Amino acid sequence: MENVNTEKSNISSILPMMALSDIPESKPDAKEIVALVKESGKVTGYKLSDGQLLSKEEGVEAAKQGDIKGVGVSSRKGNEYLKSLPDGNENNNLSSLPSVTNEG
Repeated sequence: MENVNTEKSNISSILPMMALSDIPESKPDAKEIVALVKESGKVTGYKLSDGQLLSKEEGVEAAKQGDIKGVGVSSRKGNEYLKSLPDGNENNNLSSLPSVTNEG
């Protein structure tokens, strides 16, 4: 039975990774996403650990360049967005982060 649990554990960590279209390698000085920028409940951007606010598109491009760590790129209906890399810890998922408004 232990083997079955191990296999289920492996599958539960592999499936979310398969949903990502790109898993960029982050640079040593890559920033972390510390909050989601939301307007009317929809994610419109990301706040980075250095205080910088990026639009969703800028965030995706920065992640692809390796400037944001711990995320992969996914897409829905042709729109790319960032998802946290699955690590079994739901506390560090992007959806668990605080929200800020873009008062730029």
